[in-house]
Amino acid sequence: MSDYLVRAIGFNGQVRAYAIQSTETVEEARRRQDSWATASAALGRTLTISAMMGAMLKGEDKLTAKIEGNGPVGAIIADANSKGDVRGYLKNPHVDFDLNNQGKLDVARAVGTDGTLSIVKDLGMKDHFTGQVPIVSGEVSEDFTYYFANSEQVPSAVGAGVLVNTDHSILAAGGFIIQMMPGADEETTATLEKRLTEIAPISTMVREGKTPEEILAALIGEEDLQILDSMPVQFKCRCSRERVEIAISSLGDEEIQRMIEEDKGAEAKCHFCNEAYNFNEKDLKELQSNPS
Repeated sequence: MSDYLVRAIGFNGQVRAYAIQSTETVEEARRRQDSWATASAALGRTLTISAMMGAMLKGEDKLTAKIEGNGPVGAIIADANSKGDVRGYLKNPHVDFDLNNQGKLDVARAVGTDGTLSIVKDLGMKDHFTGQVPIVSGEVSEDFTYYFANSEQVPSAVGAGVLVNTDHSILAAGGFIIQMMPGADEETTATLEKRLTEIAPISTMVREGKTPEEILAALIGEEDLQILDSMPVQFKCRCSRERVEIAISSLGDEEIQRMIEEDKGAEAKCHFCNEAYNFNEKDLKELQSNPS
């Protein structure tokens, strides 16, 4: 089944909820990054949550999530928009460890427990919205939960799980975001808090093949859940040869001439998808405003 997410409300609009199946999306990112198991889990959790945050946007709005911890994977960056497109990369994809004390991939060790999580939203205005919080655990889901509560003042529960096969490919990935809306009563809050402690871990639900709808039903309860809509989710990069040409042109004629004389060409590789764009001397001369 192709990846998709669902948007829903619960308890007569007191709760806003999202859930996602992201296995193929995370696998595509893993393949392009050639990431190892623990690094893939860190990247996959970030992609999964970012895709759901993208679904909170409208129109042409987009966001960038960046985790900069003191762990060996280095920076993790994910872009998402309102159309279900998401892409991401991490600085050091070849990171893997033995399982932690809970028998799970040691994402916190890979990410680090000291650093920042920042979200930049491009809402089509002159200035972008930027929120930043310290990393609280390095487990990614808990860090995004802390971000929502402290940067956006929205009490939230965030969960993301990524399971990796022995050959490093992605077995399953998915997640959820549950948010309390203004005016939510104490009874609803208490009910959700209790249910969050009772349900299976998100990684278990993902392994069992639970759909996004079933994940939300387990969290909110079928009787209090109203599914609003669903949308496909996919790894999609915005890079293109034309964009790279614009970037090279912006370097100026002098720098382009240096590339022609010293390197006899140029290669640009996209961080997100690892697509390589090659330019020979003729190509570079055509990008100069006054080619000699």
